[in-house]
Amino acid sequence: MALNEDFDVIVVGSGMSGGYAAKEFCEKGMKTLVLERGKMTEHSVDYVGENQNPWDMKHRDRVDPQLAEAEYPVQSTCYAFRESTRGFFINDKENPYSVEEGKTFAWLRGDQVGGKSLMWARQSYRWSDLDFGANKADGHGTDWPIRYADVAPWYDYVEKFIGISGSAEGLPQLPDSIFQPPMELTCVEQDAKTKIEAAFPERNLIPGRAAHLTKPTEEQTSLGRGSCQFRNQCERGCSFGAYFSSVSATLPAANRTGNMTLMSDMLVERILYDAETGKATGVRTINRKTKESKDFTAKVIFLCASTLGTVQIMLNSTSESFANGFANSSGTLGQYLMDHHTRIGAQGNYPGFEDKYFAGRRPNGIYIPRFSNLGNETDADFTRGYGYQGGSNRGSWTRALGGRGFGEELKNELRQPAGNWTMRLQGFGEMLPRAENRVTLHPSKTDNYGIPQIHVDVSWGDNERKMRVAMKHDAIAMLEAAGCTDIQAFEEEPVPGHCIHEMGGARMGRDPKTSVLNGFNQCHDVPNVFATDGSAFASEACQNPSLTFMALTARAVDYAATRMKEGSLT
Repeated sequence: MALNEDFDVIVVGSGMSGGYAAKEFCEKGMKTLVLERGKMTEHSVDYVGENQNPWDMKHRDRVDPQLAEAEYPVQSTCYAFRESTRGFFINDKENPYSVEEGKTFAWLRGDQVGGKSLMWARQSYRWSDLDFGANKADGHGTDWPIRYADVAPWYDYVEKFIGISGSAEGLPQLPDSIFQPPMELTCVEQDAKTKIEAAFPERNLIPGRAAHLTKPTEEQTSLGRGSCQFRNQCERGCSFGAYFSSVSATLPAANRTGNMTLMSDMLVERILYDAETGKATGVRTINRKTKESKDFTAKVIFLCASTLGTVQIMLNSTSESFANGFANSSGTLGQYLMDHHTRIGAQGNYPGFEDKYFAGRRPNGIYIPRFSNLGNETDADFTRGYGYQGGSNRGSWTRALGGRGFGEELKNELRQPAGNWTMRLQGFGEMLPRAENRVTLHPSKTDNYGIPQIHVDVSWGDNERKMRVAMKHDAIAMLEAAGCTDIQAFEEEPVPGHCIHEMGGARMGRDPKTSVLNGFNQCHDVPNVFATDGSAFASEACQNPSLTFMALTARAVDYAATRMKEGSLT
């Protein structure tokens, strides 16, 4: 049964990509339906953990271990999963998925309007031609049908709207953004920068580039957004709208046009396809609360449901025309799944600066951009590269408690800086696109709504394992150069998905025989369907991908809207 109103566009998902698609289409005058599988979340109203002190919470901002094990065994492994944020995460028990026997995969998911844009770490970095040209240069994966020059103006466009704090560095492998003032390095980080760059001139320690407003523009304040307050409680939601999320920025911008219809608790089961016209006509949904099925129609469909969410919808949208998944004449749908590998690096004590400590809680850190294999020839025994995130810290005043003293003696103790300075570097490495890393639909298991569960089969390759040896070695070497003592390397067996940077599955490419999408995120086989989340990516660089998600989405909307006005998509 179709809704009475016929929409110009259906956007599936309301997070990083979906929110941006909604904003762009609505501002272009298109009647846009946004379908979100999660619950409704209203900016500031539904941030239940905001401004809560640990002692004000039942479990002191920790989730009951029994509850975590029973209902959130995957989500509870996320850095942002706490009592104050649990409501933003999907319930694993109610939303199962399948993983190949003997392998692991952590599918970390949001469960609300805004998706993971409410919980992300806000690190925002451009990609360069080194990244867009990597597949062609070394033969791994399919050649991207775009280059940096194609995306650069859309990076500009998105950055002006969302707000990125950072510093201009002039590095070819990490192009500068349109920046608001950077968050300052600590005294220790400034010292480490000087020493590391002196010892390794090709390595640069810079402030993290983060989607936080430090000097809001008139456009940003018009949406009710304000400057970052340095509370460092971002994953709980921010009523100031200081960090970018779709519920604080893109969705309000879309809503004020009067062109957006937003529906929550609506699972998209499949895309509806008309074989006679060769175009999609709409989507079939399931209401999560009532389990009622309903069809919605539109001229154009944008899939922004997250990497795995979009691939699941496409795989499930079979028909006589597409027996193996929607727009899958290439047979590559579901293949080439990637995630960054991390949880490796080193940390150490930083001597000196005992009389220094910083006030406030900076929601950011440092970044060391990729420095390996920057030329035409590799300079290491692995392909591609990695960067580092991290920063310095000083022992918390809570360590001064320790049962020592009481009254005036304790108060005096707590007024003093406590503990040594430490410095930590954690690597984030690129994973090569490989066909055997893939997502399929399980042949017999379904979820609570009768939709086939996704089945993930992904593992690290030799290149990633060789890279990790260098990631640990280089972290130690840089901390040694900075003068750290008691340096301790750390390394955990990486679990795909833990970085929450899934990419691939419906990749872009120049050849319809080897890819699902063209250079404008448009399905080769069905011209009025686009995918602009991480599923579209042909490789993954080593930088955080969210900024590129949004830039490609804005670019794809511009392309689609132009073709709609010409009548070539309808």
